[in-house]
Amino acid sequence: MTSVHEDRQPVRPTVQDEVAAAGSELIGGPVGRRALLGAGWWTPVRIIALVAIAMFALGMVQKLPCYNGGWFFGAGSQYTHACYSDIPHLYNGRGFADGLVPYFDRLPGDMEYLEYPVLTGLFMEAASWLTPHSGSIQDREQIYWLVNAGMLMVCAAVVAVCVARTHRRRPWDALLVALAPAFALTATINWDLLAVALTAAAMLMWSRSRPLAAGVLIGLATAAKLYPVLLLGPLFVLCLRAGRWRAWGMAAGAAAASWLVVNLPVMALAPEGWKKFYTFSQERPVDFGSFWLIISQRTGNPLDGANAWATALTLLLCAGIGALALYAPRRPRFAQLAFLVIAVFILVNKVYSPQYVLWLIPLAALARPRWRDFLIWQTCEVMYFIGIWMYLAYTSSGDKHQGLPPEGYQFAILLHLLGTLYLCAVVVRDVLLPERDVVRRDGSDDPSGGVLDGAADVVVLGRRRQPRHAAAHFEGTYVRWGAQRGGMTQSAPME
Repeated sequence: MTSVHEDRQPVRPTVQDEVAAAGSELIGGPVGRRALLGAGWWTPVRIIALVAIAMFALGMVQKLPCYNGGWFFGAGSQYTHACYSDIPHLYNGRGFADGLVPYFDRLPGDMEYLEYPVLTGLFMEAASWLTPHSGSIQDREQIYWLVNAGMLMVCAAVVAVCVARTHRRRPWDALLVALAPAFALTATINWDLLAVALTAAAMLMWSRSRPLAAGVLIGLATAAKLYPVLLLGPLFVLCLRAGRWRAWGMAAGAAAASWLVVNLPVMALAPEGWKKFYTFSQERPVDFGSFWLIISQRTGNPLDGANAWATALTLLLCAGIGALALYAPRRPRFAQLAFLVIAVFILVNKVYSPQYVLWLIPLAALARPRWRDFLIWQTCEVMYFIGIWMYLAYTSSGDKHQGLPPEGYQFAILLHLLGTLYLCAVVVRDVLLPERDVVRRDGSDDPSGGVLDGAADVVVLGRRRQPRHAAAHFEGTYVRWGAQRGGMTQSAPME
């Protein structure tokens, strides 16, 4: 039997996860049973934050070929070195170098206004304030990228810390985020990490039963990027099943209020500039990374109706996730449904920029904290990361022997789609077979669920309601058995 003291200790991935145990051999092997975890300054959260910062710095090093000239002297090298970033290009291209005010001042060319949500525009503008307005444009673009990289590094550390603290007994799962190769490679392509950090903080607040704070953060995240508002959908279904309407209402109301606080001033004073993001998103044609692009290239059809089809598919699949949540033998964990909904949005969207993987990485670490599955998915994403730049090298170069032709790029898109679908499949399996969910093996219910954690079901389709104190009931259906092989503690359902 496991003692109460041991139950309160953080879960050790090197004891429960074969891949983590094998990887730990690089630093001396799995942690011992008598090791003091979290003693002194080196707590798991601090270690994870430092690892995330170190990996972010490695990602910056990967951009060095572009920093030293690839962004400025010929388009091809920034693709062949896979070090492209929107940040230096948009410093001049969106008027920050000329002191134009986003949303209020018209831009030169066809763009008219900045095509980013308001909070992201403020982030971009703040970085331009910290960038010298003298010197060559090349030097200023380099400094602008460095300033943004420093601000985004803070966001990366926030993401890692929030994930580490969301599941109280599983802080080490955040190493999946900190060590994710796609996280380091894509962190400074664009400004997505701002929304990712706010979303991770929102999930942390919800896990601590603070729906008002969670809602405020979801609203702010939505003011930086559109996708975080989708988290209100899983929360609605889960609160419906658990009868926690008041918590959901507080979160939804706070999200709407904080979004309005950020957007209303720009909406009122510069309506044309404010709506540019929304009109641009609606009118944007089929673009990189989507399965719609494969269809378009294969058929030669521009697929003008892809926007309507993508919206319909998203609604249909989200309805399916809602049905899954209500029919599942146990109420799914919040992180599981959040991952599935954002993954659906990414899979059927008409564009998939390589940095969109950042949206999913924290959710994947919370939904399915298994290194094997996570690394399979990450391998597919890294292959896509390489594929898109090689394809752009092919299309931007007159030399057709350089880069990746359309057929190769379509294969890279398929890898991305299949990798994400694979991770979705194992998450759905965990929902349908809760005994396969590694987070619940110790008897936990929903560590990221906040007010939902351990709550009894009120609305269930096709099944009887769960008894009260669901977490305790679930814990009783498992026994831990003492056989250990190679340091791996195993658990199994009772027959």
